[in-house]
Amino acid sequence: MAEAADIQGAPLAPARRRWLRRAVVLLAGTPVLAGLVYSHAPEAQAAETAAAAVDVQLDAMAPSAPVKGDTLTISGTVTNNGSEKITDAHVGLRVGPALGDRSSIGEAAERGAFRAGTDPAEVGAEFAVKIDSLPSKISQPFTLKVPVNKLDLDEDGVYQLGVSLSGETESRQYEQVLGIKRTFLPWQPEAAAKRSQLAYVWPLISTTHLTSETGSDELQTPVFLDDSLADELRPDGRLGQMVSLGKDLPITWVIDPDLLYTVDAMTKGYRVRTPDGRTVQGKNKAIAEQWLSSLETAVQGKKVVALPFADPDIASLAHRGKDVSGTLGQLRPATDKAKQAVETVLHVPASTDFSWPVDGAIDPSIVNVATSAGAHNVLTRSDSLQETGALGYTPSAARPIGAGTTAVVADADLSTAFQGDMLRAGNSTLAVQQFLAQTLALNLQETDSQRSFVVAPQRMPSTSQVQTMAAAIRGLQAGRWSQAADLETAAAATPDPRAATQVPGAGQYPEALSKQELPVSAFEKIRTTETTLDHFKVILTAPDRVEIPFGNTTNREMSASWRGRPAEAWDYRDQVQQYLIRLTEKVKIIPKSDATLSGHSATIPVTVQNSLVQDTHHLVLRVRSANPTRLMFGDSGESQQEVAVQGGHSQTVKFPANATASGPVEVTAQLFTTDGVPYGKARKFTVEATEVTPTVMLVIAGGVLLLVLAGIKMYASRKRVAARAAAEESTQQSDESPDTGPQSADPSGTGETVDR
Repeated sequence: MAEAADIQGAPLAPARRRWLRRAVVLLAGTPVLAGLVYSHAPEAQAAETAAAAVDVQLDAMAPSAPVKGDTLTISGTVTNNGSEKITDAHVGLRVGPALGDRSSIGEAAERGAFRAGTDPAEVGAEFAVKIDSLPSKISQPFTLKVPVNKLDLDEDGVYQLGVSLSGETESRQYEQVLGIKRTFLPWQPEAAAKRSQLAYVWPLISTTHLTSETGSDELQTPVFLDDSLADELRPDGRLGQMVSLGKDLPITWVIDPDLLYTVDAMTKGYRVRTPDGRTVQGKNKAIAEQWLSSLETAVQGKKVVALPFADPDIASLAHRGKDVSGTLGQLRPATDKAKQAVETVLHVPASTDFSWPVDGAIDPSIVNVATSAGAHNVLTRSDSLQETGALGYTPSAARPIGAGTTAVVADADLSTAFQGDMLRAGNSTLAVQQFLAQTLALNLQETDSQRSFVVAPQRMPSTSQVQTMAAAIRGLQAGRWSQAADLETAAAATPDPRAATQVPGAGQYPEALSKQELPVSAFEKIRTTETTLDHFKVILTAPDRVEIPFGNTTNREMSASWRGRPAEAWDYRDQVQQYLIRLTEKVKIIPKSDATLSGHSATIPVTVQNSLVQDTHHLVLRVRSANPTRLMFGDSGESQQEVAVQGGHSQTVKFPANATASGPVEVTAQLFTTDGVPYGKARKFTVEATEVTPTVMLVIAGGVLLLVLAGIKMYASRKRVAARAAAEESTQQSDESPDTGPQSADPSGTGETVDR
């Protein structure tokens, strides 16, 4: 065909000649050519079934992006999943033609069994690894080594690689492909004249670990839900790996300041709540110190973006929380705390100009809420802000969406490249190669402008996912088709005027994400806690001791980290509210027993107890008589006095009372804040009022007078008797002494039931 074309004066283009040359190799290397061309459908199906008998895994590929003169080394394992032993087998490498675009890469990655006539022939028998026998259910490792100059890589591009095992079985005693695994080889041996800019988001985010509870000591020692954060911080843990690997990578650190705050709290000493409700001393202070020190070193000279404190769920706020009073007002303080936390703990400047909705999914309400705290950049994803026209290329990340807001559109394929199970070396290797292939394909798209792209991976990647991400970024560091940039640079890049800027409507928000949002009841619960806190802090002389920890807890209750964990989220909010109520109940009126008021007037004592460690003020104690016609306080049925009680003390307040009639009266004692809001529980007790009239007093006075007169008469009589006795004794001249002495006539004391 090539000769005919040349004879006709229309020589084939180089790319066309290379395609034909590869097709000839394919046909020449395909066994039983006539059978492949004319096989019936059942035979083709049987071939695919046989091909599935062997699982081929590619555990490592180096170099991931080779240059001229390199030797490509691929190692892995083959496993015979079939029931028959495989003989006379070998592992070979197949190199397909360059893939035309990004969609071709995706299609090739999803392709399964070997396809005769589609998959290319092996590179060369001399590079194959022979396996004489592979019994059923047995695995065997292999290592292929092929010089790159033997791969026939003519033009820059992404090439499909296939590693296959071919051999015979007892039922099919001829060579056939029994298993294949495909991957990609990015080929750009020389630096491109125009290279893309790539900004990689490196998220330092964890779940909520701190409770609202703190110790009564001066440092307010924090109490943790558990000690699981220490496992993440260890050198081999998820966050430990993110720091140790990230310090050498060209990435943008995107940090939840609550994580910094929490780890910093661990370094100062902390306690951990046990399943039975006790708290014990935390034991991983040194691990927290080491991690924080390593992070501080790693971020020096790097760009740091601080999310609002505790990473609030922007979409839940927009869809479920905005109509609950006070909810959106939490975003501004969360943003202010974010900048302060990063600069205080890490001693580096931080940008707070970015908002990151979950999975980058946006709609108009999400954008409005995301920017309400001052952020001008919304980190979204290309599967949310999709292109509507046929540009033929992927535009830059920055998109102006109105009102001074920029949508920074992360590439969806690149951002989701490392989700799933990366523990298996085979999965990790394939993910790295596909990521590199996609980035090269982006740069090879036909456009005259230099473009900038963003990768925003999952918020909390696992340890294996972190390691795979790091391997992929290292594969780009040669800079032959991309160059590293930071997130702020990507946001400030000149936008493509042809790129889509229309924010999708509310109806396009993914249903799966909507089902994970915090419910309205969550924000109502948070509002209840805030109201309780507002009433509580009014009476405190040091309100910061509760305002700061509970304010931070409010942010944590709105965190995006609760997605997919509704039961745990509800328990957390409930524990916060219950703990706050227990604190408020430490300032209370001591229950009082019933009292008796004897007489026209007396004082009734009421005691207020403060079991907090700090003093209270701005409290008013009010007592009220249920029957003012019988018992009065002052000139009315109620009275009040201001109360200030030292921490750990009680104070008794005395109220003057007047009885106007006898009988039981119910009295209510209630604390109020100085602005008239009831505080705590009211206490009720009964006062038995005994009113004494003037007539009764006159009768009592008369009786007392008669008793006095009788006493005088008795005294005089005794005196006369004593005188006569003395005279007789004198006459008889007796020496005997008297046999009786004077007796005490003091009355017995009486007890008082109320103060007089």
